[in-house]
Amino acid sequence: MRKVLIATQKPFAPAAVNQIKAVFEEANYDCSLFEKYATQEELIEAVGEAEALIVRSDKITPEVIDAAKNLKIVIRAGAGFDNVNLEASTANGVVVMNTPGQNSNAVAELALGMMVYMARNQFNGTSGTELSGKKLGIHAYGNVGKLVGKIASGFGMEIYAFDPFIPEEVITNDGVKVCKTVEELYSICDYISLHIPANEHTKQSINYDLLLKMKDNATLVNTARKEVIHEDDMLRIFKEKNKFKYVSDIAPDNADILKEEFGERCFFTPKKMGAQTAEANINAGVAAARQIIGFFENGDETFKVN
Repeated sequence: MRKVLIATQKPFAPAAVNQIKAVFEEANYDCSLFEKYATQEELIEAVGEAEALIVRSDKITPEVIDAAKNLKIVIRAGAGFDNVNLEASTANGVVVMNTPGQNSNAVAELALGMMVYMARNQFNGTSGTELSGKKLGIHAYGNVGKLVGKIASGFGMEIYAFDPFIPEEVITNDGVKVCKTVEELYSICDYISLHIPANEHTKQSINYDLLLKMKDNATLVNTARKEVIHEDDMLRIFKEKNKFKYVSDIAPDNADILKEEFGERCFFTPKKMGAQTAEANINAGVAAARQIIGFFENGDETFKVN
């Protein structure tokens, strides 16, 4: 009987856990829960017998991989997988997968909700602006970016996108205008919605030179990763553009300074909120379970990322 461990410091919702367990029970897999652990050492101790891991934002370090002698596969229930050490996984013959698309609608709805929230001055009772007629720039036109564009079009926004990895015709077929450069996207749009991963090419890439190209009253919406923002440069832009706004579902390290100095021109949720819906929770967890079964039973590595 295959041994699967759901190792989640931030647990799945009970409804999601029930459905994940049902998938494994049907396949005759042994599924265990390890939730709300306090330290990385506890996680290292817990993975010893696991052949498969399902995680969320949990840190799968080389030490975790080394401790899991029977481990064959790790599934990150979500799109981003920068919390899993790919080099150590590959070196130990462990396949790493994500569950792309399962959280996309939740993140896209959050991005638009944040735009409305900032456009209406955080609902503080003062007169705000409307999204209709404004230019929205989508930085990375993947699963989430595509849905952001679809929802935003319903608000009457004019949609632009920059993504050098997506064929132009895919973007234009959705009625979205293609920007040839990221600088063009940032210079013409009233709102920029960030959907890039955090990697060696993108970390701190949203820097002073790029932010300087934005309109003085533009709003940057980040539901991606905080690491892609150059935080010192962001602070500098706030000082130079007195109507610039920044909203994110993950607080930067200098959040207290930004909030103290610039008040309602910025907003950060208490924790990462993109996938925090009942639907996304269930979708990602069940997809992870089915991918594990597909891997062991059929050798399916469709969503392998290492």
